[in-house]
Amino acid sequence: MLSFNAIVLPLLAPLAPGGDPAALERALDSIETRSIAADVRFLASDELEGRDTPSAGLRLAARYLRARLERLGFQPGGDHGFFDVYQLQRRGVDTEQSRAWITRGEEQHELAFGPDYVFRGGGEHQFEGRVTFVGSASESDLKGLELGGRWALVIDGGGDRRRSWAERGARIERLQAAGALGMLTAIPADATPEQIAERTQSLERTAQSALRPRLEVVGREEEGGDLPSLSLAPSAARLLLEGQGVPVPGQDLGVRLKERRVLAPPEVIEVENVAGLWRGSDPELDDEVIVLSAHYDHVGVQDGEIYNGADDNGSGSAGLLAVAEALSHYGPLRRSVLILWVSGEEKGLLGSWAWTREPTLPEGMRAVCDVNIDMIGRNPPGQLMITPSSAREEYNGLVRLAESFAPLEGFPELGSADEYWSRSDHHNFSEHLKIPVAFLFSGEHEDYHRPGDDAEKIDADKIRRVARLVARLLDGLQDDRLLP
Repeated sequence: MLSFNAIVLPLLAPLAPGGDPAALERALDSIETRSIAADVRFLASDELEGRDTPSAGLRLAARYLRARLERLGFQPGGDHGFFDVYQLQRRGVDTEQSRAWITRGEEQHELAFGPDYVFRGGGEHQFEGRVTFVGSASESDLKGLELGGRWALVIDGGGDRRRSWAERGARIERLQAAGALGMLTAIPADATPEQIAERTQSLERTAQSALRPRLEVVGREEEGGDLPSLSLAPSAARLLLEGQGVPVPGQDLGVRLKERRVLAPPEVIEVENVAGLWRGSDPELDDEVIVLSAHYDHVGVQDGEIYNGADDNGSGSAGLLAVAEALSHYGPLRRSVLILWVSGEEKGLLGSWAWTREPTLPEGMRAVCDVNIDMIGRNPPGQLMITPSSAREEYNGLVRLAESFAPLEGFPELGSADEYWSRSDHHNFSEHLKIPVAFLFSGEHEDYHRPGDDAEKIDADKIRRVARLVARLLDGLQDDRLLP
């Protein structure tokens, strides 16, 4: 089978831009810092109450975006006018019926959700299998191991939250490749009192989070969920390791673990993505659609504080509005453009999952690439990152084009955002539609998912320059040989 690179990279090889220089200059000149700042102030205002999915504030933001698209002359790009409506189901955990059991020989120990173990996400199920120790689940630990039908016990040393997130995703990928039934995580047997206390607090926080009803796209559960993942309290980990000495990766621990997860009946909710279509002018190319995406939701109100999400992702949402304005000055490109604001990103990339499963494009049209922007309004003015970088198989000519244009907008070099490859909406475009993607991202900061992510901290001129970069990309993606 041909690889992604063998198919796509020749088709997106370095291009001679097929755009219109005069139209591009008009478009670039229309992108103004003051307009972007005004959009961020509205989207990140207290009145929108953090744009949670779902919420009244999210609906207000959607109508603001729709009004701008209508004023600029875009065509509706959703299944309900400018809205792509999809269904979510909200389900909580039935903690009375959710349990886990460890069996060693004739002895069985029941584990209670919360004090003994917690889990993140996942659907209703019942799994049972033997437990194998896999160390830290590194590539060397798992080399040659066949874990079909087995739980994998992983020793988690903790550490930096961002590295832990990225490492957890890599571990899950490696364990899935080895055929593991699920992942169990525990702190080392020789953990310090401070590590034990930190673990206990982490379990309490995760249990409270898991008790809150979880949102999922209706129908998504039919495709199966992530690898089941349980975090164990030190006492539960000791039951698994009892009598094993110092285990080595691949060691069967001589126990079985069964987990039963029961969810409460679902509540069905309708939510919206916002989509505007800018039709192309070339009769041979206008059915090829370049998608520009950004999520417009945030995390709402927590403990009485509003999380306004000015950078996450008021910045990307305002950036797309600036690009929409630029298109109105440019006029039709040869290819069509869909500007898509998705909801539910903060709940697990829900809106982009729903859209990429059922794209709301007119008959005969197809998405050919996606440029996704998220958190582009903070950190040093010259800092901008992109994924996939050249270190990933998915690296493509769309990214190379962005790298070539970035210095023109004050970004001397695009850093790697590969650790965020699966954490924003471009991932669904790559996974479901198998099209080239580019994710522009300026990095996390001290206000990430905190109440302090407010509009007055935003560098609106930086957003302006990212929007200009995206406009340059659109102009450069008009060559005859862009995609098949």
